[in-house]
Amino acid sequence: MPKQLKLILASRSPRRRELLALTGIPFETASVDIDETFDPLVSVEENVTSISRKKAEAVRASLMITTEEAVVLGSDTTVLLDDKPLGKPVDFKDAFSMLSALQGRTHEVLTGFCVLHGQKAVSGHARTLVEFEPISPAEIARYIELMQPYDKAGSYGIQDTMLACFIKRIDGCYYNVVGLPLSRVFAALKPLFPFPPPLP
Repeated sequence: MPKQLKLILASRSPRRRELLALTGIPFETASVDIDETFDPLVSVEENVTSISRKKAEAVRASLMITTEEAVVLGSDTTVLLDDKPLGKPVDFKDAFSMLSALQGRTHEVLTGFCVLHGQKAVSGHARTLVEFEPISPAEIARYIELMQPYDKAGSYGIQDTMLACFIKRIDGCYYNVVGLPLSRVFAALKPLFPFPPPLP
């Protein structure tokens, strides 16, 4: 094993950057666009873990260092309502439709992850149930105008201003809903990095 490994987060999401920083492990970010279309022939769990691995592999292929030097983390999140995945909204109307369907209901948030190092891959997923309080059409419209949630699966961020006030119940990992199942990811990274991390 190399004396010093470089952790790369294969994401441009500021939320995932903030969450990974909580581990105390130094890391860099890189992102490569891939096809994130779900395969209807396999489960949602398989889709999010497969897309996570594709993200990590695409970033690793773009790096100018060896695979043994790099540890690459990929992740993918989707929102499920009645077992149907909700992607990112394309516009205001789409976001409004998604949030209207979610309000007053319980839905699932599923996040897959993959940690690549050398020839090894550690992958998994986490599931969290989220229940919204009823939200009026005016409140939904105001949230969309204020937060512009067009880069978020299901058209919302659980930590966002206003939206956080309508979270009635969470069953499972909160960080998973934000975008990274932190305890699962940390367990996969800990064998590769010293813990606690050295002081700067």
